[in-house]
Order: sequence, then structure tokens, then C-alpha cells
Amino acid sequence: MSAPRRLLLVNGPNLNLLGIRDPAVYGTSTLADVEKITADASAEAGFSVRSIQSNHEGVLIDEIHAAREDCAGIVINPGGLTHTSVALRDALTGVSLPFAEIHISDVNAREEFRRFSYLHDVATVRVIGEGVHGYATAVAQLCALIP
Repeated sequence: MSAPRRLLLVNGPNLNLLGIRDPAVYGTSTLADVEKITADASAEAGFSVRSIQSNHEGVLIDEIHAAREDCAGIVINPGGLTHTSVALRDALTGVSLPFAEIHISDVNAREEFRRFSYLHDVATVRVIGEGVHGYATAVAQLCALIP
């Protein structure tokens, strides 16, 4: 049986406010724009994409667990959970799927607390500070590693 040709796109807390929240940092693109960029990049690589955004950590973890059944990889912008969630890290490592960690802004050039990621050492791919087009970069790099 061949591996599924689907990615799970996970957007964490507050990413539903893209285009509204702090456009000087995150730009004016919306979550719908991000989902389209990701879907287009996935299709170009021969993958489909299922998208989830939630402000609730448990919902994200449940979706990551479910990805074991029908996804070949995960693209995740964990938002603020990047800096706080061991549970999210455990979910991602527990499903044994390659994943790309994406951040729209350059978290390394922002507040000190944003410079630490619980995912940095377990992510297959990391894309930081490329704006919303970084999602396409993350998809391309991740898909190139999936047989």
C-alpha cells in the first residue's frame, strides 16, 4: 500500500486573526490566503492538504493524532504554543510523521521569549520570517523529503 499523498496544515492560536492582528508584524494576508498558498504548493508537489486552525491546544493535538491515518506529513504554525507546549511537541513526535515548523515573522528578531521553540530540534523543516509565502517554502521542502 502506498503512503498517503496528503498533508495536514495546522495553524494554532490567534492565526484566525491574520490580516487583522498586528499587520506590521504579520502582514495583511488572511488565514484563507495561507490555506490557499499551502493548498497550491501542495498540489504542485502532488499532495492534497487538510487544514485546521484552533485556539484550543487539545483540538490541535487531536488533529495531529488523527493525521497518522491519512497524512504523510504536517505543516504547523503553532503560534504562541511554540514557546509553551510540551504537549504539542509530544503529539508531533508521537505520530512519527515528518513536519515543518513555520513562522510568518522572524521570531529570532522579536522578544526574547519568542526565540525559544519546543519544536526546533524535532522539526524536519523550519521556515522562519518569510511571511505567508514561507508556507509554500515549507511545503516544498517537506514534500521533497517524503518518498
